[in-house]
Amino acid sequence: MVGKIVNSAVRFISLLVVDFIIINLSFICSYIVRFEQVEALLPNLVNYLQISPVIILIFLACFCYFKIYKRVWAYASIGELITIVQAVTAGSVIVIVLTYLTGAMLPRSIVLTSWAFIILLLGSSRLCWRLHLEVRKNSCRKGKNTLIVGAGDAGVLVAKELKNHDSGLVPVGFIDDDPNKWRLSVLSLPVFGNREKIEKTVNKHNVQLIIIAMPSADARQIKQIFEICRKTNKEVKILPGYYQLIDGNVKINQLRPVKIEDLLHREPVKLNLNEISGYIKGETVLITGAGGSIGSELCRQAAGFKPKLLVILGHGENSIHKIWLELQEKFKDIPLGVEIADVRDKQKINSVFQKYRPAVVFHAAAHKHVPLMEYHPDEAVKTNVLGTYNVVEAADRAGTKQFVLISTDKAVNPSSVMGATKRLAELIIQNADKTSNTKFVAVRFGNVLGSRGSVVPIFEEQIKKGGPVTVTHPKMKRYFMTIPEAVQLVIQAGSMADGGEIFILDMGKPVKIVDLARDMIKLSGLEPDKDIEIKFTGVRPGEKLFEELLTEQEGVASTTHKRIFVAKPCLFELAELEKQLLYISANANNIDDKIIFAILDLIIPNFKNYRDKLVG
Repeated sequence: MVGKIVNSAVRFISLLVVDFIIINLSFICSYIVRFEQVEALLPNLVNYLQISPVIILIFLACFCYFKIYKRVWAYASIGELITIVQAVTAGSVIVIVLTYLTGAMLPRSIVLTSWAFIILLLGSSRLCWRLHLEVRKNSCRKGKNTLIVGAGDAGVLVAKELKNHDSGLVPVGFIDDDPNKWRLSVLSLPVFGNREKIEKTVNKHNVQLIIIAMPSADARQIKQIFEICRKTNKEVKILPGYYQLIDGNVKINQLRPVKIEDLLHREPVKLNLNEISGYIKGETVLITGAGGSIGSELCRQAAGFKPKLLVILGHGENSIHKIWLELQEKFKDIPLGVEIADVRDKQKINSVFQKYRPAVVFHAAAHKHVPLMEYHPDEAVKTNVLGTYNVVEAADRAGTKQFVLISTDKAVNPSSVMGATKRLAELIIQNADKTSNTKFVAVRFGNVLGSRGSVVPIFEEQIKKGGPVTVTHPKMKRYFMTIPEAVQLVIQAGSMADGGEIFILDMGKPVKIVDLARDMIKLSGLEPDKDIEIKFTGVRPGEKLFEELLTEQEGVASTTHKRIFVAKPCLFELAELEKQLLYISANANNIDDKIIFAILDLIIPNFKNYRDKLVG
């Protein structure tokens, strides 16, 4: 502690001495410029020396007032230069006023000229100090030689972070496809050329790490660059998400290995924060299935909009406990309600809704695994149909304002029990919307990367074990989104609800599962079909080669958000739906599989036909 105080005092005194010399030197130079003849110069210098203690004291006081001596000049920038100009200007004005009031012999032209000299010399002294520290730091710096791909705003921010902190990474230069930047330097680092120069640059400068700093690039560009980087056999990391750079807040810990979602990346979701805040902020929000992949992300993002109370509800105590602890840590100011409950328990669900009376409900609880639900259709019906029915009725009784059902593309022309039960869930909320004051809507989207039901973690595990990676069919295609991306659009869609809509999220282009598998093998630094075998196992029960987002009857209409569409409502027999729901509810514990399929055939047109085609 004493050592720090001594060092601080030595630094302060040293800067005072330097500035004392600079102020005197500036005024002397101003006199030399003003009076060319020695006969005129000497008497005026004598006059200056008589009043110089007051002048120096004024300037040093101004420097202290503007906190020049509390600046860390090792990181000096435009802000520090502006402070110097303000301090010197204030000192000069005070000197002019005093000489006018006291009648001191100090020409105003001398003050004006010295103003420029002081700024120049003061700024130069601080810049020289920064350059000295920079040279010393670079000469002592050791670590991995690092090449940055992208010399735009993000790349520059990464380079600054690497240079200003002892990260163990030493930037050697940039790669950029813009020919206007070639052979130029950014932050004293050269721009070597376009992506074709990556391999040559890596070898020439002994590069050990490549950072892809192109957060606004599309998946095609990232994939091409990654393929080039992979050939160098060097470590590759990426700076994800342009939205993370809004405040220029780039940190080394944001850099991570390239993931499959980077190769499937689309433009970032743009949200209307005013719309979202309007229906979540200050309200009680309840999320079912809150421990799942989608449910937990809904919790995180909903908490960010500052609800009055966030109620997390789920059946699995471990997953609910995990998200509860996370929310307590990240959102200390958001009150939380925690409920361990099964949506199939009508009495418990009703009591929870009466206890909290939520204004907004996101219903994410569901069985989602297609093959498992083929073997256990009764469980799919109990959770996806009766569970939804229970939550819908409870929300209606509690006076919920908005209810958002998380649906799936497998509900379109369903060929599986899971898809058919989710389609029934959609019909339930559309039916309820006709008689309730609650706005019931559904949001339909495809697979999400990283979820428990996604193929991505399965492929990762298979690659770790050395293969084979199992793909059901070479023509199998699926839509993919990242979990945060999907949830952002779900929350945005909820703000657009008028009641009864089925919102469709823009999923981009479908991806071949076999191509996904190949990309993941390459991301692991291995070669498909050489290091890791890809094995085709055949289509599983209930699966289709290609999922759809709309039926022919639904069509689609645009909304105010370019990534969200709304399906046109389809007419269905409400009386028949209610009749079958009552039957399922009354016989839930002993219902036969054949009866379940018969009911699904009855309510959902062409369900049997699509299944027959699949089998055939």
